[in-house]
Amino acid sequence: MMFRAFLIKFAEIGVKGNNRDLFEAALAQQIKYALRRCEGEFALRRTRGRIYIDALSDYDYDELVDSLRTVCGISGICPMVQAEDEGIEKLCGDVVSYVDSHYPDKHFTFKVNARRARKDYPLDSMEINALVGEKVLDAFPDIRVDVHKPDVLISIEIREKIYIYSIEIPGPGGMPVGTNGKAMLLLSGGIDSPVAGYMVAKRGVKIDAVYFHAPPYTSERAKQKVVDLARLVARYSGPVYLHVVNFTEIQLAIYEKCPHDELTIIMRRYMMRIAEAIAKETECLGLVTGESIGQVASQTMQSLAVTNEVCSLPVYRPCIGMDKQEIVAVAEKIGTYETSILPFEDCCTIFVAKHPVTRPNLNVIRRHEERLADCIGEMMQRALDTAEVIVAQV
Repeated sequence: MMFRAFLIKFAEIGVKGNNRDLFEAALAQQIKYALRRCEGEFALRRTRGRIYIDALSDYDYDELVDSLRTVCGISGICPMVQAEDEGIEKLCGDVVSYVDSHYPDKHFTFKVNARRARKDYPLDSMEINALVGEKVLDAFPDIRVDVHKPDVLISIEIREKIYIYSIEIPGPGGMPVGTNGKAMLLLSGGIDSPVAGYMVAKRGVKIDAVYFHAPPYTSERAKQKVVDLARLVARYSGPVYLHVVNFTEIQLAIYEKCPHDELTIIMRRYMMRIAEAIAKETECLGLVTGESIGQVASQTMQSLAVTNEVCSLPVYRPCIGMDKQEIVAVAEKIGTYETSILPFEDCCTIFVAKHPVTRPNLNVIRRHEERLADCIGEMMQRALDTAEVIVAQV
């Protein structure tokens, strides 16, 4: 049996009350965007609490599933077989054929779960469960019923059409992208920031990004690595507008005029200032970083507090309580890890002090930043004026 339809399940959207239709519509738009990446022709249908995808032509099953698994808001993807509405005997036969086709090994437990949304159907859900279950047991003696923890849950949807399914492929969950505003991601070539972008996109936030490039100290390969990471995040978030900022002049000024043990924290403060300026210009509601408490010197509680001080927009850190292995696990899941570990350094790693300050004093940092007062304003404006915008999408 060929799967010609898919049921799209969602979790959080289902409890949104009067706003639910807005979230369902946003999810439908994200699904349509994902379907554009697939060969074949598809139609999307919405009913209350249900989104269906119908395959109108031949298609690549794996390609379709992989695309749908990047749509934030989807909790499950259920490939379905359509049954003809020709009475209960025909339905029982279709279920038996479905089980025979999709489960070569018949040693498992099962349960039938019918949902009768169409109230003119002559049998209720309990009667359908009993009759279909009996026919399955008659056809396959090795199969057993388990109504509590079955190996296979055979679902039957009786609506305007009748569908049979038993497979639920997990999606990313969360909320449809764009339903919770837009934020600016500080994207580097490391492991953490792409994960942070994915995690906030999963909460319905549209992502733009800023990358700080420092030629000739960072190579074009390093820049391309970040562009590639932005494209990988864009599989989940939709198109990412990546702002590439030339940071060399500012970094050299900090290196020449400020104490070397404070290089990282002062550099980070100017990155946040520039990122916030771009965020405000592009109507973002906050900044997003990949920082995790205590992971490096610039991510101690004291360092984060000093970094935050330059921002008026909120700073969101989805990875804040995760250890490195937890972040790596998410990176592997979303496909960014192998790109992140490519050996091309970015500006966060080339001017690192041997003994960076871990408990910076805000007043001391401010006093040392005054050494830049005669030049930093013009440098920041040049960095903003010359920023390159790359649209990263799939």
